[in-house]
Amino acid sequence: MNSFSLGPEDCDRRPGLASLAAMLGVSGVLIAATILGWWSDRPPGPLLALDLAAGALGWLLAPLTLWRPVATTAVLTVLAAVSPAATPPATIGALQVARRRRSPVAIAVAVAGLAAHAVQGAWRSNGGISYGWWLALVTIGYGALLAWGAWAQAREALIRSLHDRARRAEAEQGRRVAEARMLERRKIAREMHDVLAHRLSLLATFAGAMEYRPDSSPEQLSRAAGVVRDGVHQALDELREVISLLRDDDPPDSDGSRPQPVLADVPRLVEESRDAGTEVLLREAVDGPAEAPPSVARTAYRVIQEGLTNARKHAAGQPVQVALRGGPGAGLEIDVRNALTPEGTAPPGWSGGAGLVGLTERVHLAGGRLDHQVVGGEFRLHASIPWPA
Repeated sequence: MNSFSLGPEDCDRRPGLASLAAMLGVSGVLIAATILGWWSDRPPGPLLALDLAAGALGWLLAPLTLWRPVATTAVLTVLAAVSPAATPPATIGALQVARRRRSPVAIAVAVAGLAAHAVQGAWRSNGGISYGWWLALVTIGYGALLAWGAWAQAREALIRSLHDRARRAEAEQGRRVAEARMLERRKIAREMHDVLAHRLSLLATFAGAMEYRPDSSPEQLSRAAGVVRDGVHQALDELREVISLLRDDDPPDSDGSRPQPVLADVPRLVEESRDAGTEVLLREAVDGPAEAPPSVARTAYRVIQEGLTNARKHAAGQPVQVALRGGPGAGLEIDVRNALTPEGTAPPGWSGGAGLVGLTERVHLAGGRLDHQVVGGEFRLHASIPWPA
């Protein structure tokens, strides 16, 4: 069976008025030419009336091949057995079947047409050509109709497959755009989580100092209150920014939405924690920190930021040691350590674990590795990030 053949559901297509007019016009011209050619050198006889009747009936039935090609062609084939005037519409019907039906049906219709014309040639002499040659020409004609129909089906199947591929490609493009938007939103949310967690942990530290040291001087309380107020405003601004970005249908690249941290910002980050009352010891030995790729620098910054934030959350008042070393080709090694509080509990309201999960994913995306564990009453956070030479 022809793999490009159309199914029955594809074959009953509704023709337009242009197709109907073309079918009537072409079949009428061919029928008239056949009758004139047959009787041009013959005296009128009783068969002329048969040919005129068969031609008129064939002309009326020809448009029906656009709707019901097999049944209509079967009737036209019977007419072709008794009159050459029915040969043009029967041939048109055979072509319609070859174009719109599967190969076995088209072959059966072609064989029936060949048999009908064999009967026609046997009792109505064609003159000027032998019966054998005439039958050979009819066979070649029906073979050409089958080939034409198969080519037309293959062409339509190809066009249909190209349209399907275009639709699938468009759908795939839409899916990729949606996935890119979702990934960008996740990236923005991850960045904002790190920033807000760091900011809120600083606020909690200052607020805790105000709560537990009510005997502080008015100047110290005023300074702490001012820091809390400014920090709340900054946190609200950052929260509004992330909500706005996540609601946007086309979120901009987070790399361009706000200045991204670099390795040179690590001392400032450490100083913020010191201002909040956390004792931080920073050991930095990085070759060419300004040459670090943005993704490497940003990931390293977030690792240190998360380590300091966790220390303020879960080990308030304990000293923190931060070590940063490496360079091009050697990668970056980050080590953040802090002693655990005796009770080992976090302040009320703190949630734990989500930051480290997101941080692990961030480091993995950068091609690195992140480990965290408790050893000898000390929490250790270690990250290795590749830095191409």
